[in-house]
Amino acid sequence: MRKALTAVVVLAAGGAASAFLVNRSDTSQAADQTAAALPVNTAKVAKQTLRDTETADGELGFGTTSTAVNRTAGTITGLPDSGQELGRGQTLYSVDNKPTTLLYGALPAYRRLAVGSEGQDVKQLEQNLKALGYTGFTVDDEYTDATAEAVEEWQEDRGLDETGVVELGSVLFASGRIRVDSVAAQEGAPIGPNQNVLTYTGTKKAVTVQLDATDQRLAKLNAKVEVTLPDGATVAGRVEKVSTVIIPAESPEKDPETKVKVIVAIDNQKAVASWALAAVDVTFTASERKNVLTVPVSALVALREGGFGVEVTDGKSSHYVPVKTGLFASGQVEISGTGIKAGTAVGIPK
Repeated sequence: MRKALTAVVVLAAGGAASAFLVNRSDTSQAADQTAAALPVNTAKVAKQTLRDTETADGELGFGTTSTAVNRTAGTITGLPDSGQELGRGQTLYSVDNKPTTLLYGALPAYRRLAVGSEGQDVKQLEQNLKALGYTGFTVDDEYTDATAEAVEEWQEDRGLDETGVVELGSVLFASGRIRVDSVAAQEGAPIGPNQNVLTYTGTKKAVTVQLDATDQRLAKLNAKVEVTLPDGATVAGRVEKVSTVIIPAESPEKDPETKVKVIVAIDNQKAVASWALAAVDVTFTASERKNVLTVPVSALVALREGGFGVEVTDGKSSHYVPVKTGLFASGQVEISGTGIKAGTAVGIPK
């Protein structure tokens, strides 16, 4: 006994799908079509890697900007130049001819350190002293007399009073070498506590991207991305940092915007060395499926009994085969089903 089945042709445009009904005569499985009813347009099932990608605007620069805030009252007696690079042990700026020294570490300086102090900041200080060549103490979280002696040696070399105490404001911890971005203070001008002295960044080029909150799924730490430079060349990047920022409203009638700020690290620094600041495109991969069978989305039909199918043809006859769908990307869809393999011809409905 023959029965009529209905297939729904699926159309996709801009990521959305729509459908309309196409009536087919069929058996309990799926009746072969006559040559006259064969699909005019066909495509072959391909085996490939399918990626769901999205491209966003980015800015090539030096990544996140940080601010050096003064801790003591006095007169600015020394400042670096904008664009200058500084490393561990070097002077960042000076107040009353006393240098604030750049050291490396994740924890900001927040207190005076002296014999009896304990904590991660003590260990961080001792790690820097050791890296600068000072010895005679144990690198741990305890500020001992031995630590104080090493500090006195360091203070002597820096032209400071040899107190064995690290006063708040005498050091600034950064994650590594820095590049001075801008200078707010003026040499010879008075300065007080909590006043901004300068801003700084890392020394490596990086890309900053601001995504809409709805695109949070793209911002995966350590995910690989592709950066397209203004000349069309591409370089590989990696998501290094993700944070949420609030953009103030432009007027009282508008609401603040929530954005996802993404910092992309560039491994091949030589490839971007000739660019100072530049607008770039960043392509994120939201999902990836390797070595899967794919067909154009337009080959899918929605079956009345539920799910999707494709019209398989050998040029002489055709029949519908139910398939499971996976990733949709770039006009292609991942499929699997009985008898479906690379090279299988499927119809593309008009």
